[in-house]
Amino acid sequence: MRHASPTLHAIARIYGFIIKVGSNLQSLFLLYMRLTWGLILIVSGIGKLHAIEKTAAYFTTLHISHPYFNAYLVGWVEFLGGICLTIGFASRLAAIPLIFLLVTALGTAHAGNISHFRFLFDPLTLVNQTPYPFLITCLMVFVFGPGRLSIDAWLKRWSEKRPKY
Repeated sequence: MRHASPTLHAIARIYGFIIKVGSNLQSLFLLYMRLTWGLILIVSGIGKLHAIEKTAAYFTTLHISHPYFNAYLVGWVEFLGGICLTIGFASRLAAIPLIFLLVTALGTAHAGNISHFRFLFDPLTLVNQTPYPFLITCLMVFVFGPGRLSIDAWLKRWSEKRPKY
């Protein structure tokens, strides 16, 4: 679109360039977030599974029913969900139990720090909680997808190239 003013035209071109650069960086940013937080989820899940007695004892102190079952469940969800998130395979599907798990963690293990909706007036009380960056990453992947640099995107491109019968 051509603008009457050369200044407006220049601003529109610069703004269009900025949008194009930002759009091209989306997949790299999603890859960075998936790799960073997905790998930590894998390690966290392995840690919980290797120290199942300690994890179950901690769950008992939080008054979580069936602490061993839930310790195994949390460990496996973090481990398998972290793998799916990291490689971008079934990532939106994997994000769902992870989101549920992380919201539950915020509501139980971190409840004292975020109770009474304090985080609305003091956002750092929520942002400083360990599950928060994992939750944000899972929400981003659920909403935006894993990006072009993922197995999901590769499978989509591959399936679109196959002949339709």
